Amino acid sequence: MGRVDGKKAFITGGAQGLGEATARMFAREGAKVTVTDINGAGAEAVAASINEEHGAGTAFAYQHDVTDGDRWQEVLKGAYDAMGGLNVLVNNAGIGSLGSVEDEDYETFKHVQTVDVDSIFLGCKYAIPMMRDHGLGSIINISSIAGIIASGNYVSYNTAKAAVRHISKSIALHCAKSTGGQIRCNSVHPVFINTPILDRTKEMFGEEEALAKLGRQIPLGKVGEPDDIAYAVLYLASDESKLVTGIELKVDGGISAM
Repeated sequence: MGRVDGKKAFITGGAQGLGEATARMFAREGAKVTVTDINGAGAEAVAASINEEHGAGTAFAYQHDVTDGDRWQEVLKGAYDAMGGLNVLVNNAGIGSLGSVEDEDYETFKHVQTVDVDSIFLGCKYAIPMMRDHGLGSIINISSIAGIIASGNYVSYNTAKAAVRHISKSIALHCAKSTGGQIRCNSVHPVFINTPILDRTKEMFGEEEALAKLGRQIPLGKVGEPDDIAYAVLYLASDESKLVTGIELKVDGGISAM
């Protein structure tokens, strides 16, 4: 317990799935958390539940469109003031799209890049100056194994998540130099995780068959759970990983080893 005692963390896409699991785990491990989501009511519900479990003032929530630079500045300032600082940024918000380079329309392609990649640029641009004065800092960007292993039917998602991997490395090198190694930046690359992102597949095949079908593609034979990723994010947020920057941490059941 207490692996992130005293940390002040800002987590996007926190109303459900990986963001919610990460916020809850951080709170259990001693951090204050700010949860944001385009679904503001969902973010508020998660924060309220965390406060009920861990005490008032543990969690805060904001409605947040991560593609809006002005809104980024507003919610970061609000979180900074509410938590009394900022030293962990988890860029988790993201979307996907099913389509090949011929099938996908250009507007959808651009929208996926804006939500998945531009949001990380904006978040890091405005958060890093706030993080400099609050001890060791960590930025964790949630990519995907789809950013390393491509598929013919996920041109938008593959492109965006590969960009997340590389922007994270650029940010890591910048922070290593500009902050004297105080702030680190890494990306996390999950395989299939049982979150709402799989809902469309479950609708197509039924939940049991969908999870079995996806699990057969993974050497360990199973789809992951949100906490599998939250534990990886927890490690990168903690000072246990103070010498770790610029990496892509794969939590993929061995699929990238094939």
